[in-house]
This record gives sequence, structure tokens and C-alpha cells, in this order.
Amino acid sequence: MIDLDNQTSLAVDLEALEKIAASLSDKEVELIITDDETIQELNAEHRGKNNTTDVLSFPMEAPFTEQSIFGMPLGSIIIAESFVKDKAAVFGHSIQDELSLLFIHGMLHLLGFDHENDDGEMRAREKELIEQFDLPKSLIVRTEEY
Repeated sequence: MIDLDNQTSLAVDLEALEKIAASLSDKEVELIITDDETIQELNAEHRGKNNTTDVLSFPMEAPFTEQSIFGMPLGSIIIAESFVKDKAAVFGHSIQDELSLLFIHGMLHLLGFDHENDDGEMRAREKELIEQFDLPKSLIVRTEEY
């Protein structure tokens, strides 16, 4: 289940995101869609990077055993509205498709994947999910450029 806090005017197909979330976990996930200023502040505070970014993920700090026992959420995903709109326009697909792509990226981080330190496992899983949900391949292209 997704607990959505949409702080913007961005239209969200919550049902589409719920399908993605349910394919990865049965835990609740908080999804916040926000503005550049807020995501920049969070990025600076939590990652030491004083710039805007497309998506941030904050896994729940409790051990997975406690999450199982107490039904705690998996964590929070924060997505910047401007990145959703801009990347959708650049890559020529819908805003919802871009939101879904960023949500997949955030969910995988919540589940412990880390593209900065793994040997391509996160990118491989992203590719599988993109194909499973018939989404545009732009995230694959973008991540392979890093």
C-alpha cells in the first residue's frame, strides 16, 4: 500500500504505482511528490549534496524482523515534480510513465539495492521491472550512462 503525500499539482495514477509496489513488497511505502527546494534541502541534509535530484529513498531504520513483527513501513520515497515533467518531455513519454520509472528506482533502493556499489544488480532488476510493466526504456539508457 502506498501512502501518497502529493505536495504538487502532478496527476498521479496511484493504482499503477500500487501494482509496482505490490510486485516488490507487501509493506506500506510513503511516497512524497514535492518541489525542487524541498528535495534539494533533503539531499543536502541526508546525502551532503546541495543540489536537486530526481528521487530520494529513505529505508526504515528498523531491522526487517521488527518490520515483520510490527508491520512497519518499508520506508519513504521522495520524487521531485520538476524532474518528472522534464524527463517525460525529454524522453517523449507520459508523466505517469516517468513517475513509475522513478518509483521503481526508489523502491529498489528501499529494498537494499545500491547502483553505486553493486555490480549491475540494481540496473538488471530495473530492466526486468520496466519490461514487466511495459514502461519506456529511458531509465535503462540513463543509468547505463553513469
